[in-house]
Amino acid sequence: MRPALEAVLMVVDEPATEDHLAKVLQRPVREVASALRTLADEYTSQGRGFELRLVAGGWRFYSRPAYAPAVEGFVLDGQQARLTQAALETLAVVAYRQPVSRSRVSAVRGVNCDGVMRTLLQRGLVEEAGTEPETGAILYRTTNYFLERMGLRGLDELPELAPFLPDADAIEAETLEGVPSFDPDADDVSVQDTRTDSYATTDDSHDSHLDPTEH
Repeated sequence: MRPALEAVLMVVDEPATEDHLAKVLQRPVREVASALRTLADEYTSQGRGFELRLVAGGWRFYSRPAYAPAVEGFVLDGQQARLTQAALETLAVVAYRQPVSRSRVSAVRGVNCDGVMRTLLQRGLVEEAGTEPETGAILYRTTNYFLERMGLRGLDELPELAPFLPDADAIEAETLEGVPSFDPDADDVSVQDTRTDSYATTDDSHDSHLDPTEH
């Protein structure tokens, strides 16, 4: 059965589930699952250049990470196929906030992301996931291909965001930076005087830039 599994896994276009493999080979699912794990362990112990991994709910052959430079040199052959920084940021927002609309992604990133979303759709990393009830906006989510490319079994394996977020004190300090301080117990007259002086200064500065013939 193991050679048969190897032959099938050599031609799959996406990770094959244990149920599907068991149906194709007409063997019990438990027996197929055990054989797959045995093969995976053998490839690792033998130090083969490829490995058998469980990704996105199915099994598939992958080149071993240690030989990524050789594979990259062969596949790319001088071409650049990596995602841009903007695409990676947009993909991250979708992954952690899904299902999410384009407008929500743009709001999180602070820039329009329509073009980047089209790129991610074309590459099969995100897909439509219905519409938002309140607005009718199209919602997007990551695909199984995304899990496959990331080497994840499911979205629950995404790394926690907390270690990468700034401390609350740093956020508060940045928010308060540049905000004028004042004494909450100060008289209203003092506050009014300060505002009046500020307005006067502004008017003087404005007048100094006017053409004298316009006075």
